[in-house]
Amino acid sequence: MDRLSALDAEFLHLEDDVSHMHIAGICTFDAPMPSLQDLHDLVAAKLHLIPRYRQVVRTVPLELGRPVWVDDPHFHLDYHLRHTALPSPGGRAELETLMGRLMSQPLDRRRPLWEAWLVEGLEDGAWALIFKVHHCMVDGISGVGLLTVLLDLSPDAPLPDPEPWSPEPPPSGAGLVLDAWGGALCDAGELVADLPALATDPRAAAVRVGGLAAGAGRLAARLVPGSGARTPVAGDIGPHRVWAHSTVPFEAVRDVRRHLGGTVNDVIMAAVTGGYRAVLLAHGEDPARCSVRSLVPVSVRGREGRGVPDNQVSGLLLDLPVEVEDPVERLAEVRRRMGALKASHIDEAAVLVERLGNLAPPALVQSATRLGVASQRFLTQRSVTTVTTNVPGPQFPLYCLGRELRSYLPFVPIAHGLRIGTAILSYNGEIAFGVTGDLSVGEDVEVLAESVATGVIALRDAALPGPAADRPVDGYPRG
Repeated sequence: MDRLSALDAEFLHLEDDVSHMHIAGICTFDAPMPSLQDLHDLVAAKLHLIPRYRQVVRTVPLELGRPVWVDDPHFHLDYHLRHTALPSPGGRAELETLMGRLMSQPLDRRRPLWEAWLVEGLEDGAWALIFKVHHCMVDGISGVGLLTVLLDLSPDAPLPDPEPWSPEPPPSGAGLVLDAWGGALCDAGELVADLPALATDPRAAAVRVGGLAAGAGRLAARLVPGSGARTPVAGDIGPHRVWAHSTVPFEAVRDVRRHLGGTVNDVIMAAVTGGYRAVLLAHGEDPARCSVRSLVPVSVRGREGRGVPDNQVSGLLLDLPVEVEDPVERLAEVRRRMGALKASHIDEAAVLVERLGNLAPPALVQSATRLGVASQRFLTQRSVTTVTTNVPGPQFPLYCLGRELRSYLPFVPIAHGLRIGTAILSYNGEIAFGVTGDLSVGEDVEVLAESVATGVIALRDAALPGPAADRPVDGYPRG
């Protein structure tokens, strides 16, 4: 019986009838398409490697502890595997429309929180799998890891025999409460365990505490309600989603990094910034008078290392320099701001807040979250405008039932006040941008997906010497 962390539980509490907290991805494959029974046999053979996919969330009586994962006594794999088809011609537009519709439906909390859709009817005989998993189960990094469990490294990998499984008996209400109290003591013990190390080096401890205090102050200042300016990309949302995507070769981003400096993430964030600038201009706004602040999740998996597919992320709050017109200058400004944020200790403060959240009374945390979500119905938050998440994927081909994985196109959820979000995922030499939006901003989603990809190419053209006509352009800019 595993307890959800405070962060995992928060993704449950943040969900309501318009904010659906699932992450997802579209995997497209070469022909021929397998049958639904073939897919069933594949998942059944490997389900023992991801036991969370047979478990449900159960709450502790009177909310005396955080929710726990328990085996689903009624688990049935066929419920989670679905089959659908695209209308002809089965191109990019039809696939994006299907993705938006599937993502508009919440997952059933009475069952394990995932679905997999087998999609036929893509162009050239291709087919797709759409994976949909609740954010309380995985973050982007662990989500990619789970996908690699289901896929193979070679097209002729044998299918293992399924292992027998039977659900563990459900815990009693008293057992849930006792486990919650014991878990709270363990959480407190983890924090106390840090104290001896701090005591042996008081100077280092003072520096660390001072940095955390400064980071907490900066984080609080950026989260002050109303601290962000109103923009067309922020505001109320409904339950319906739209989604668009684009792709660029990874080598284009590497070219920019090699010639103009910065990290891969800096280059990507500069292109995303250019995309938001294009959206603002399309609305007739002056980007110099607008503020677009993005939550940029940062993995702390190497620091915490729990070894389970849960959420191990912190975050930075980056004010995108949409006012900068020149793409090279925009990249330089993104680098400067990202460097300042990394030195600000904001991400470390966020990790500390999350660890302290493990000690807070769950009933109080859940009530506060519910109150905060309900208040967004009347006073939309303007502290954060959007979310931009960048997940590194495997840079080698993967296979499903002998068919090569062509592309992996990501989806990120949006929440109150965040009408648009962008997910970036790299796979086998390609970077994919998946842009999620509320139904009310459908055209903005298309503009952003297109502009981010063309922004990478603009930076590449500026970075490389010689005429642009001499450079390869295959795959630019749309997926």
